[in-house]
Amino acid sequence: MPITLQRDESQWLLRLEGQATIASAAELKQLLLEWLAAGKDLKLDLEDVEEIDITIMQLLWAAGREAARTGAEVVGSASDAAIVAVRGAGFPGMPGVPARITG
Repeated sequence: MPITLQRDESQWLLRLEGQATIASAAELKQLLLEWLAAGKDLKLDLEDVEEIDITIMQLLWAAGREAARTGAEVVGSASDAAIVAVRGAGFPGMPGVPARITG
């Protein structure tokens, strides 16, 4: 899974592509910890995610909860596959993942 992170003065953009699986969990965790330490808002782009596993969902969920606690905002967009997987895994209202398929 390619992970791209762009840092901006007010917001960070985190983009995941392809298969978001446990194989990339350590890299994603490190980037999420850096983002949380920076105290910036996050735009999460999951538009090109073809598959997402529970490990990645748990990392994103935990980071979103910590962001809410500290006042950082997470917004985002996601592919239909990511939305269906998140919903099916029981993560309603996951930060940065739309609740509905829009297409």
